[in-house]
Amino acid sequence: MKKKIFILFVGAALFGMQSAKAQQAYEMMVDGVKVIVQPSGNDIVEIQTAIRGGVSNYPADKSGIESLAMTALSECGTLKHDKNSFKNQLDKVSADVYGYSGKDYSIIKMNCIKSDFDVVWPLYAEAITLPSFDPKEFARIKQDAINNLKETEGRPDAAIDKFANKVAFEGRDYAKDPEGTVDIISKITPEEAKAYYQSILIRSRMLIVVVANLDRTTIEQKVSQLLGTIKQGAPYELKKSFFRAYKNTFSAEPRDLATNYVEGITSGPITGTPDFDAFNVAMRIFANRHFLDVRTNNGLSYAPQAWFNYGSVSVAKFAVSTTQPDKYIAVFDTLVDKVKTEGFKPEEVADMKVTYLTGFYYRQETNSAQAASLATNEILFNNWRRSLTLVNDVKKLTVEEVNDAFRKYIGDIIWVYQGDPKKVNPLNYTNGTLHKADNPVNQ
Repeated sequence: MKKKIFILFVGAALFGMQSAKAQQAYEMMVDGVKVIVQPSGNDIVEIQTAIRGGVSNYPADKSGIESLAMTALSECGTLKHDKNSFKNQLDKVSADVYGYSGKDYSIIKMNCIKSDFDVVWPLYAEAITLPSFDPKEFARIKQDAINNLKETEGRPDAAIDKFANKVAFEGRDYAKDPEGTVDIISKITPEEAKAYYQSILIRSRMLIVVVANLDRTTIEQKVSQLLGTIKQGAPYELKKSFFRAYKNTFSAEPRDLATNYVEGITSGPITGTPDFDAFNVAMRIFANRHFLDVRTNNGLSYAPQAWFNYGSVSVAKFAVSTTQPDKYIAVFDTLVDKVKTEGFKPEEVADMKVTYLTGFYYRQETNSAQAASLATNEILFNNWRRSLTLVNDVKKLTVEEVNDAFRKYIGDIIWVYQGDPKKVNPLNYTNGTLHKADNPVNQ
């Protein structure tokens, strides 16, 4: 009881803090680009410039080019400073400037102390508008990318997820890996990456988020200066699509592993739809039950997982490493049927709502995390204020809404497998025991 009271107290305190921030935060348009400003209440300046599009920006045979380009912005130097000079100036004031890419957008960020803002901002602007793509440094970051890909391929947890995405999203942009492949990355030239970057650096794709105590006039002046040489470009809108598995499928890759790896992908609600928050809570409760049944009650896996993965395409995922894959699917199907038949308990929903919100707001303690949340909500939900008002949306959820969301979206599943093919019977996965009548999404 004391623990629950403490969590509720923390949640109420965080709600008050976020409500105050919501009143202070604002947006403005600067030369055709939306700028979201969240006063921070501290001396840290965090600025994130997003470029929308992600994997939809390039063909499959160029996967990884955006990731290389984003890394090159800070790791290859600029037309005014070579890489060492650029890094040395940042190191003198313990500031960060770097870029990274994802499925739906890329981020170029800077972080510094407010007193060093006038030193760091010109470097940030240079990285965005005057990157050099120096051939020698580009070869270095390309080799680093190749080494990381090889290391990732050697990790079974990462390899099964990549395999699942490739199979489930075949024919979709989401089948592309933002990090690319060794074969593709090795062929990309600095000239090609530079030309690609210049093609996506347009105002219509950009979003700028500022979490800092900077006055509005300063922000407008700096942003306008940054955008001065950037073209407006054609209008851009994020294309969202619903993922549907029309039947249970099973795909296997033989691998010499100590254990076997299984992952399943099925539907999830599109960002911004009425079911989204309810399904998010439902999947968190299911993840707890999944862990309890698979590991604690049956000893089938040391780290079974279930999670909601959302973006322009949103899906539910389930994954295990196990020596008994056929027993796992039997436990999984029984668990899903039980949830669909009986639903989640009111106390489970109430506890998870508090746990989810408390965890969410704890993670918003840094300026960087707040900026990332604002950017994500604006790009994927077209509503940056959701980051500040989420507590109200989740508090309103009913047990019925959470149960209905789970029943609606958890249906036929695309299963993938890596390991010993002799240890698994595909029919146990393709036949399944899921009640189709309870799955309007799959009808």
